[in-house]
Amino acid sequence: MNATPAAVQDAKTTPAVSVDDLIANGRSAMKSLHGVGQARIDEAVTALAWSIYKPENARSLAQLAVETTGLGEVESKVIKNTRKTFGTLRDLMRVKSTGIIEEIPEKGLVKYAKPVGVVAAITPSTNPSATPVNKAMMALKGGNAVVIAPSPSAWIATNATVEGMRAELEKIGLPADLVQIIPMPVTKEATQEVMEKSDLIVCTGSQNNVKRAYSSGRPAIGVGAGNVPVIIDASADLGDAAEKICASKTFDHATSCSSENSLVIVDAVYDDAIKALEKAGGYMASAGERETIVDRLWQNGTLNRHVIARPTEALIEVFDLPDAAKGCKFVMVEETGIGKGHPLSGEKLSLVLTVYRAKDFADAKRLVTEIAEFQGKGHSVGIHTNDMEHAEELARDMETVRVLVNQAHTFGNGGGFNNGLPFTLSMGCGTWQANSISDNLNWRCFINVTHLVKTIPEDKPAEEELFGAYWEKYGK
Repeated sequence: MNATPAAVQDAKTTPAVSVDDLIANGRSAMKSLHGVGQARIDEAVTALAWSIYKPENARSLAQLAVETTGLGEVESKVIKNTRKTFGTLRDLMRVKSTGIIEEIPEKGLVKYAKPVGVVAAITPSTNPSATPVNKAMMALKGGNAVVIAPSPSAWIATNATVEGMRAELEKIGLPADLVQIIPMPVTKEATQEVMEKSDLIVCTGSQNNVKRAYSSGRPAIGVGAGNVPVIIDASADLGDAAEKICASKTFDHATSCSSENSLVIVDAVYDDAIKALEKAGGYMASAGERETIVDRLWQNGTLNRHVIARPTEALIEVFDLPDAAKGCKFVMVEETGIGKGHPLSGEKLSLVLTVYRAKDFADAKRLVTEIAEFQGKGHSVGIHTNDMEHAEELARDMETVRVLVNQAHTFGNGGGFNNGLPFTLSMGCGTWQANSISDNLNWRCFINVTHLVKTIPEDKPAEEELFGAYWEKYGK
């Protein structure tokens, strides 16, 4: 499964397959799934899942991902390769995605699922294995083929993942070209051409790629940037909240778009909450250390590559933190401002957690709303509380797709075994972040639906039934 230097050299010197060839190969491979029935399609989906879930593959691909990109942590990526894949497979095995998928006799409707075609799947460097498999599983569930367009820096890891999927498809007698990858070198031009010639684009990664997908002239599903703010409310179980926040923030060295970026803690429990977070592994930076962190976390307006998705040992060295910080799991920095002049209020992709003190819940709600308005609007917000009215108020009033209650955000936002969200590695943020979906990316995004429409007894109410209340209040 590992890519050797010789294999990489071969990839560089092998004549490139054209984008036209990739699309044509995909269309030809799709024919193998036409009319085969749900059981055969589900075998194909399971084959893709097994290609990365198999223990030795999950680990070798995790190791290769870290070696190739320098981002994240092997053990976390092993969990991601298995947990996300297993959860997605659970979801997919429970639904029908070909032929008749729904009948509504009282409305005379019968719904038939059809493939969307060849899917262009744009995938990020932060998840070079799990995301390609996740998207490919959903695409094949709909009877489609997929062309993976990886981040150039992650090509070696993603190619090994694609080769594993292709081998597993061949093992069960299906064409490997149901899953393909743009060959090296991956350029913006090649990725753009794949987008423009595919039937559907599903883009996860940089917002530049998302914008290019939406402007390609093809149907596109893009997802937004994260910058998750989480409230610790007065009624929260502080120990439980701290443990969940620590587990979530530190997972894969904070590469996830669902990782907590800011904590907003109400004043009544602020000091005790900080103590609980320190006990869980957090280090609270002093005012002087805070200035150094801000100066060194960003360089020339961009995040420092020596800090992002790196272990705390790297942060301690770059930030010149004292011995008291050694052994910590993440670094906390207090902040009061929000916006461009306050970079700590944005996404950090590192084990740095911004902390705000709120007067009360109303003030906490204001702060998380302003943080989301600055960056990550629509993505998600979390709250640790025993007052469900506060959680419901956030869901009612905030322009966000997800409000997670008493959960480790990274593990719950993309679907969990203890919540009802579909498993995914791509989170839509709605029109609030110029996305076409306000849902977790799921199999329904990968099908067209034909409606068989039969006549039913006339369903036409009287005028009085529809206009009566209006006439009575305002007159005719």
